[in-house]
Amino acid sequence: MTTTTETGTAPAGSHPEGAVVHHPAGTGPTIWFGDAIYTFKATRENTGGSLTLAEATVPPGGGPPPHIHPNADEAFYILSGTIEFLNGEKTFVAGTGDFVFVPRGTRHRFRNVGLQTAHLLFMFTPAYLEKFFMEIGSPAKAGEAPQPLTPEQRQMIVDLAPRHDLRLAP
Repeated sequence: MTTTTETGTAPAGSHPEGAVVHHPAGTGPTIWFGDAIYTFKATRENTGGSLTLAEATVPPGGGPPPHIHPNADEAFYILSGTIEFLNGEKTFVAGTGDFVFVPRGTRHRFRNVGLQTAHLLFMFTPAYLEKFFMEIGSPAKAGEAPQPLTPEQRQMIVDLAPRHDLRLAP
């Protein structure tokens, strides 16, 4: 398997000096995870495990339950919308242009509390969790709207979380 870069082709998982990963706008593996849409720009495979970066579209009321990433830091940049974050036991609201950093081991969650779809970037370092999204979600289909999580997908989240080093913390 190879990763095509602007400077050539490199084995997946490697990141030789000068091997640039480039995803033009609108490209990258795109997954429906319930009624949210995640487009992965950087993954374990194309960054040599350095980071995961995804663009997310989250409908009003959307977002995950409280959880903990024991071994990865997570960061968010809000492109548009109003997102409520849980930080341990307290909440705060972040809006367009805001940045949020969640250190590993911190109980957190995010939820779109606005009236419009929110757009955000989220990043994990080191690379983390994209396989979880891909295992439970489904490939997005052009011209169709994503559907809420099914009961089967909700059960998969509970069942697969430990395998992906994700602790649910309601």
